[in-house]
Amino acid sequence: MATAFIITMDTEGDNLWARPREVTTRNAAWLPAFQQLAEKFGFQPTWLVNWEMAHSPACVEFLKDVLARGKGEVGLHPHAWDTPPLESLTQDDMQHHPFLGEYAEPLRNAKLERMTGILQETFQQPLRSHRAGRWGFDGRIARWLRQHGFIADCSVCPGVDWRSTKGDPNGIGGPDYRRAPHEPYFIDEHDVTKPAFQPPSDALLEVPMTIGESHFGLTKLIGAAISPRHHWLRPNGRNRAAMIERVNEAVEDGRAHLMFMLHSSELMPGGSPTFLDEASILRLNEDLEALFAHARACDCRGQTLGDFATEWRTATVSAN
Repeated sequence: MATAFIITMDTEGDNLWARPREVTTRNAAWLPAFQQLAEKFGFQPTWLVNWEMAHSPACVEFLKDVLARGKGEVGLHPHAWDTPPLESLTQDDMQHHPFLGEYAEPLRNAKLERMTGILQETFQQPLRSHRAGRWGFDGRIARWLRQHGFIADCSVCPGVDWRSTKGDPNGIGGPDYRRAPHEPYFIDEHDVTKPAFQPPSDALLEVPMTIGESHFGLTKLIGAAISPRHHWLRPNGRNRAAMIERVNEAVEDGRAHLMFMLHSSELMPGGSPTFLDEASILRLNEDLEALFAHARACDCRGQTLGDFATEWRTATVSAN
């Protein structure tokens, strides 16, 4: 079967890297153009929505149209620091952006329940897909998602170690995904970087980010002892060739999927540190057009994350 090209968009407020005290959602005006580009090449984005975008009238109107036309999916992307109920974990959660897993279980679960409920009520359909805020995913969150009807997660970043990235300044940092598989797998809730040995019928499917590695020309044996350079299927204004190479690798190797990601705020000039002005957004759009056209020319098939997980689960049941 042809490689699935899964577009995921972390749909969130403007330039959260700057730690704004008041979060705006002006980037909602840029979402339709991206959707049109994806549809041009037969792709259906998965819009992973956080709290402020779930309350943006422009974003909600746009996503309702996408769903009504069957051209995409809405999923969950909780940012723990501003998703109610709000109880401070640090001296300044809006500055530190704690990981969801750093909050006590009752509060953590209440945040997940509140955010899920808002999205399901707004869009009148159950949620299937999730990506953790700041990639901060663990087995406790996976278990909650599975128990509440989710079927897919896309938080795992193979080869990447987030432990030096802090949420709570007194915490241990983010997760270590260095040993995680690159291909989809049913999650072991004791260790989300491992496939479950005997997954339950409702097991959560992990669909990892597409990330390649290089070791600066050294042999793999030597390079394994050095921090590798990670090549994400995520545009940064300078990596069009590297993204196209990720597509080529996946297709040549017969991999099941490609996972593309971007933040909605990166579609807007000044919405991120990466794309600061209209010229950089123009280059981004050119890169997106080239990447999507290449993926289509390689016969990649467009799927939402939830549809991919449903298909994977059905195939697994049939095989067994």
